[in-house]
Amino acid sequence: MTVLDQIRVGRPASFGPRGDRSSIATRSAVAGPVMAGPAGLAGDEVGDAGLHGAPDKAIHHYPADHYAAWAADLPALAGRFMPGAMGENFSASGLTEAMVCLGDRFRLGRALLELSQARQPCWKLNVRFGQRDMARRVQDSGRTGWYWRVVEPGLVAAGDGFELVARPHPAWTLARVHRLLYVDMLDRDALAEFIALPGLTPSWMRLATRRLDSAAVEDWLPRLEGQSR
Repeated sequence: MTVLDQIRVGRPASFGPRGDRSSIATRSAVAGPVMAGPAGLAGDEVGDAGLHGAPDKAIHHYPADHYAAWAADLPALAGRFMPGAMGENFSASGLTEAMVCLGDRFRLGRALLELSQARQPCWKLNVRFGQRDMARRVQDSGRTGWYWRVVEPGLVAAGDGFELVARPHPAWTLARVHRLLYVDMLDRDALAEFIALPGLTPSWMRLATRRLDSAAVEDWLPRLEGQSR
């Protein structure tokens, strides 16, 4: 059973050249139980509630397994790649995007969590690491992490185990979602199947519907680089 290694919470602070409010660099590990609820973890806040936070992005999980690969990819930054580097709330080893599926429900401590969507990396990672293409590297790698919804609130703590209790969409691992979003981007059959998944987040429903309707892929530059074409 995969065990939660760290819970990390923080409050927004000025970040980046424009002084955007973000918690990506302020989250630190906490000891003891923390309440997980529909709005996220007690003591944690997001800088832009329009793009982050509850209910579909209540808790950000990043696999600690990936940090060795990042250190190998970017040896000059190797010392930066440790739990918390991606601004995550949960750090754990043993669960990766190839092993979890959209809609998975896990019991963790007293809480019941549901995997809502993969993280779509943004330009803040470029600033965080001083690497102009870091967000794109994260996107291209598939090492994105994911978000949990909180279905049943409860206390969670480092050392709690993730117990899988439901897998309604076993064909839709996050690795497959990544392929649809960033590789086979206009696979109409897969997009139609994706849209039909119960519980799909509204933002992903809109994205997939636009691709089907327009036969075109959305502009990633604002998200990845903080700019428009």
